[in-house]
Amino acid sequence: MLTSAERFLRDALHIAGRFESGRMTRIDEPLYPPLATREAIANSLCHRDYAMGGGSVGIAVYDDRLEVTSTGPLHFGLTPDDLFGPHESRPWNPLIARTFYRLGVIGEWGRGKFKMVDLATAAGLSRPEIEERGNCVTVRFRPAYSVAFAGSGNDLIERQKAILALLARSKEGLPLCEILARMPLHTSDC
Repeated sequence: MLTSAERFLRDALHIAGRFESGRMTRIDEPLYPPLATREAIANSLCHRDYAMGGGSVGIAVYDDRLEVTSTGPLHFGLTPDDLFGPHESRPWNPLIARTFYRLGVIGEWGRGKFKMVDLATAAGLSRPEIEERGNCVTVRFRPAYSVAFAGSGNDLIERQKAILALLARSKEGLPLCEILARMPLHTSDC
């Protein structure tokens, strides 16, 4: 399940490219740090309540966030706020946790959420949010930046508005090569 989840994220998440002075090649980085999302998924598998019928671990990728949700409430009387402070680490499913530890999926007991925070903030993201609602716990990552879309009140030049409109059409199935073919190549607009 962990391998499938990682593969899904690798395929579904945007890659951000950047250039640094003195380098000839682009540096590609996923929108969310893979080790942080891996930690969220591993935690959800270790702490999920498998006794609840129809339960699951779900991963949802939205334009403005990534969510990892597992069935079952927080256990041992913990609240989401407690998780970011000192507390006893007790896995709800010790056999799964022990197996993950032996396989090297997790490193230290009780360090997962701190590792997620460190990795996310090092990547320029805000601290991951943990929410308990009903019989589910959700870990939510938010990107460091958002794309301004035409009509949002931002001062966009006409070329930027046209690009954003074409990119929005790509979500409707328009291939990127067709989008690029429709774009005028007037550099004076940039």
